[in-house]
Amino acid sequence: MFEEYTRCRLCPWMCEVNRREGKKGRCGAGADVRIAGAFLHFGEEACLVGETGSGAVFFSHCVMRCMYCQTYEMSWFGRGEDLTDPDFLGILKSLVERGCENLNFITPTAYIPHIRWAVEELRKTEKIPPVVYNTGGYESVEALKSLEGIVDIYLTDIKYLNGELAKKLSHAPDYPDIVKVAVMEMYRQVGDLEMNGRGVAKRGLIVRHLVLPGYVEESLKVLEWIAENLSVQTYINVMGHYRPFHLAPNIPELSRTLRRQEYELVISKARELGLTRMDTTHRNLYPLIWEN
Repeated sequence: MFEEYTRCRLCPWMCEVNRREGKKGRCGAGADVRIAGAFLHFGEEACLVGETGSGAVFFSHCVMRCMYCQTYEMSWFGRGEDLTDPDFLGILKSLVERGCENLNFITPTAYIPHIRWAVEELRKTEKIPPVVYNTGGYESVEALKSLEGIVDIYLTDIKYLNGELAKKLSHAPDYPDIVKVAVMEMYRQVGDLEMNGRGVAKRGLIVRHLVLPGYVEESLKVLEWIAENLSVQTYINVMGHYRPFHLAPNIPELSRTLRRQEYELVISKARELGLTRMDTTHRNLYPLIWEN
């Protein structure tokens, strides 16, 4: 089982290491699924939280190295606990039994074989809520295709479309080219976001974009790309909660929070482009952390 770990090509780095023999590639993940936490999460977009919360599973390790990562302890350094396959399945069953609105796999790329297996096992015996693949967007199209029919909702970042910026801030110079084709594959599989009668997401694509201080022009380009290449019906969360975590204080332009005018300019551009399906769940909280 999980032969893909023998010669790992799950992400665009294509490390081809044998994780089953204990060798580690760029992400640092082993052959056992490793998680930093799993619980009913009420901090996501309202359309994911619903009444009972999103069944969040936070995986350890990440295929990217963002300088401003808020979860660097688990993403960069792999903080978490290795699980047996039955234990992993048991955690997912528990979330379903507790009534989660969805199973939300966060930073999942390194563990695609485990996710695919677990979802298939769950569906053999019970009706489960929508499956959310919550990613930074640095994904292999081949790996995404293996998830067709498994994933109901793709929740992806589009961080930047400038290669030099992606190299500087995420150590992934090819991120722009990778994320474009990856998101288009996600969109091909699930289309625009659909909600149920309670306003909870049941299928489709959600795009997140974090506005970074000093890089408003990059945010505008991301929105233009979405409008031109996906759909003006794309459900977007333009996030304004940036704070200088991890190594960001060492980067002058990222050592501060946003300014109101920066965020409002991006929102105005989205409306101008006809991107009206914008999440507003946390928008009233952003000014509390903005720079005056």
